[in-house]
Amino acid sequence: MISMFSSAAVAFLVTLVLTPYAIRYLRSRSIGQFIQEEVGDHFHKHGTTTMGGVVLVFGVVIGYLVSHVSFWTSLGGLGFGYDGFTAGGLLALMAFVGMGAIGFVDDYQKVFQERNLGLNKSGKFLGQLFIAAVFVWALSRTEMPLDISFTRPLGLGLPAWAFTIWALLALTGTANAVNITDGLDGLASGASALVFGAYTIMTYWIFRNPDFYGSFIAQDLSALDVARFSAAVSGATLGFLWWNAAPAKIFMGDVGSQAIGGGLAAVALLTHTHLLLPILAGLFVWETVTVIGQIASFRLTGKRILLIAPIHHHYERSGWPETTVIVRFWIIASICVALGLGIFYGDFVTGGGL
Repeated sequence: MISMFSSAAVAFLVTLVLTPYAIRYLRSRSIGQFIQEEVGDHFHKHGTTTMGGVVLVFGVVIGYLVSHVSFWTSLGGLGFGYDGFTAGGLLALMAFVGMGAIGFVDDYQKVFQERNLGLNKSGKFLGQLFIAAVFVWALSRTEMPLDISFTRPLGLGLPAWAFTIWALLALTGTANAVNITDGLDGLASGASALVFGAYTIMTYWIFRNPDFYGSFIAQDLSALDVARFSAAVSGATLGFLWWNAAPAKIFMGDVGSQAIGGGLAAVALLTHTHLLLPILAGLFVWETVTVIGQIASFRLTGKRILLIAPIHHHYERSGWPETTVIVRFWIIASICVALGLGIFYGDFVTGGGL
C-alpha cells in the first residue's frame, strides 16, 4: 500500500511543481488555445496556455517508476529495495503514454495551424487504432481470459477477433469521451481524479483477494502494479487541477485527455471491469451521448436537442455560470463513482468474498 501512496504523492508533486514552469515556457513560445467561434462565451480563454497534459503524463511516468523503489526493509530499517515491473502496470502505462502521443500530435497541429482543428478525423482515429492494436496484441501475449466482464468475468468468452474489436472500441471510445468532456476549466481533470481514485481502491482490493478474482489478474498481471499506475494518474490529475481550476492558467489539451481516456480503458480491460467502466465514468458517457444525440437529431430531423453540444456548454448557454456547471458535474461524477464502487463491493459480498 505504501507504494501506491508514494506513486500518487510523487505524481502529484511533480505535476504541481513543474506545471508553472511549463506555463512560462509554453507562453514564451505562444502556445495557446484556439477557441471555437460557436463557443462565444469562451473568447476570453483564447490564448490560454495549452498542452499541459505533457507535464501530467510526465508526472504519471515518474510517479509510477518511483513507486517501484523503496528505501526501507520489511523489518523497518533503512535499505534500498526494488520491486520489478509487471505486465499489467506496463500495459496500462503504454496505453496511457501511447494515446497521449496521439493527442500531442493533434495539439501540435492545432498550434502550428493556428486554429482549433488538429489532425483530421481519419488521421486521429487511425493513430488511436494503432495504439489500441498494439495494446491488444501485447495483452494477447499474456493468458488473459477473453471474456466480457462486469465486476469480474461473466463467463461469456469471445473469440480473439471479437475481443480485439471490443478492446479497440473501449480504448478509442474512452479516449474520445474524456476529450469531449474537457471543455471547461478543471472539469475533465477533476472527474478523472475521482474515477482513477476509485480504480486505485478496486485494483488494490483485487490484489488482496486473489481467490475471489483469480490469481492471474491479482498476481500474474499484478493488480497491485495497476493500482500504482491508477494512483499515479489520480495524483497527477489533482496536481494539474491546482493550475487548471477556474480560471485556468493552463489547459491539458488532447495530449492529456487522450492519455487519461486510454489509460482508463486499459485499466478496465486489465481488471475485467469492462461493463462497470461506463458506470464509474458515467459523466464521460453522458457527455458523449449528448454529442451523438445532437448530431443524430440534427441529421434526422433538422432540429437540435441542445442549444449546443456537449451538454456542459448547453448549461452555460442556459445561464449557468461556468463554475456552477463544473461543480455540479463533479457531483454527478462523484455519484457515478460511488455507485460503481458500491456495485463492485456488493458483488464481492454477495459472491461469497466475505
